Amino acid sequence: MQPSAHVDTFARDNLPPPEQWPEFLLDNADIRYPARFNCAAELLDRMIDERGFGERPAIWSDENGTTQVTTYRELRERVNRTAHVLVNEMGLVPGNRILLRGPNTLHMAVVWLASLKAGLVVVPTMPLLRSKELKQIVDKAEVAAALCDARLVDELAPCSDPAHPHYCPSLRQVRLFHHDAPDAVEALAAAQPAEFTAVDTAADDVCLIAFTSGTTGKPKGCMHFHRDVLAMCDLFPRHVLKPTPDDVFCGTPPLAFTFGLGGLLFFPLRAGASTVLMERLTPETLLASVERFNATIMFTAPTFYRQMAALVSRFDLSSLKKTVSAGEALPDATRQLWHEATGIEMIDGIGGTEMIHIFVSSAADEARRHAIGRAVPGYIVQAVDDEMRPVPVGEVGKLAVKGPTGCRYLSDERQAKFVRDGWNLPGDTVRIDADGYVFYQARADDMIVSAGYNISGPEVESALMLHEAVAECGVIGAADEERGQIVKAFVVLNRGYVAGDALVAELQGFVKQQIAPYKYPRAIRFVNALPRTETGKLKRFELRSL
Repeated sequence: MQPSAHVDTFARDNLPPPEQWPEFLLDNADIRYPARFNCAAELLDRMIDERGFGERPAIWSDENGTTQVTTYRELRERVNRTAHVLVNEMGLVPGNRILLRGPNTLHMAVVWLASLKAGLVVVPTMPLLRSKELKQIVDKAEVAAALCDARLVDELAPCSDPAHPHYCPSLRQVRLFHHDAPDAVEALAAAQPAEFTAVDTAADDVCLIAFTSGTTGKPKGCMHFHRDVLAMCDLFPRHVLKPTPDDVFCGTPPLAFTFGLGGLLFFPLRAGASTVLMERLTPETLLASVERFNATIMFTAPTFYRQMAALVSRFDLSSLKKTVSAGEALPDATRQLWHEATGIEMIDGIGGTEMIHIFVSSAADEARRHAIGRAVPGYIVQAVDDEMRPVPVGEVGKLAVKGPTGCRYLSDERQAKFVRDGWNLPGDTVRIDADGYVFYQARADDMIVSAGYNISGPEVESALMLHEAVAECGVIGAADEERGQIVKAFVVLNRGYVAGDALVAELQGFVKQQIAPYKYPRAIRFVNALPRTETGKLKRFELRSL
């Protein structure tokens, strides 16, 4: 590793031992980076100083109903002034961990980039986390400071209160942004210089600790380097998404989630494009934002695409060219429904916080029915058995992946489970055909074993979603004395359909016509809504508790 720029060496000191790291595939022209660089300077300064994009739009936002556009030059000035606040007003030094808490706004983008430019290690958190969950993260990463949207401070405040059970001793200061107080970040930044020299970080200095979403028990912090951030931008976008400077990105995933961080901030900046940052989007307002800002590329979860399909006729979506789905399995019914409504072939992808972003996907014109896609150039994938031996082509096995990014948990014994023999094991079961297309089956711990049969919950969900009565569904294995487990479905109905035994029988018969009859749901429960994480993932563990 290169000499670190970090004064506070906590991050590097708490990397897993090298023998537990995955094998990193770095001999690739796409990711041949210098030994030292700062990813924020690469994403922002380079676009202005080398490509002359200073006056081009970088971020579109809404300020009290009025469209606001921030150019690359204006964005850099705000980032630089804020970086001075971090150093001069807050006294932070390279390597300190800084927690960021806020929705998708221009303000959040500014503090993200300023923290990276100042050589800090960013610990982003989802806006809906409670103080108990924030305490786990702050304590685990020994966070020194926090920048928080003023509207979200209530759940963070206990972490800096010595009298509160959720007090965090390491958290020495909390500053607010998106606020007009004289000591808020914006007011302090206004008095700072507009120039800031990015900290000379090493390519392998940690810049991000991303905590996994939707997990139970102890949170897992995934540590990523400055080079990982650029690799995220230079593989999936370059080979699959292929953005241009004229593209306008939009979508829903939070900037605290690496899916959103890439898709809604870093990918656009790396391409010299622009992005729309809006908070609290619904399917209807997301479509409205496409029309309003002439967005060309969209990132969101499958549930949103299904809900939006019924609304597209009400909006002018002529600007929209590419739509990306990730975060959970994309049912084929949703893919087809979206295509019928818009004419756009979905770009599906599988990624993960441990890998930082998407590593299996295919461009729309290379999509194959029911497949996620193929390994993104720069990555290799295979399906393996419990002994890490490759399974025959077309057979189901555990997904194993290698590439320029990979899992490095923050001081966590679960590192040895995620990485084996140099391979990352994301925990998915797949089959891979002779052409390298990956067909998702289920999370490894979500496979249902019923009377000796292995049944994929997402496959049953996809079959149910083809029925006109089904708006959403989730499938789990429920304990059964005779069969070990049975397939149980939780179903949200579309308007106009009435729950009852007759509909249960109809849905069961319908599934038997779509897939092998033994896979049909022997139990169906109708619910008003499905439990989901803030990133849109189905909380199967909550379904099991029901």
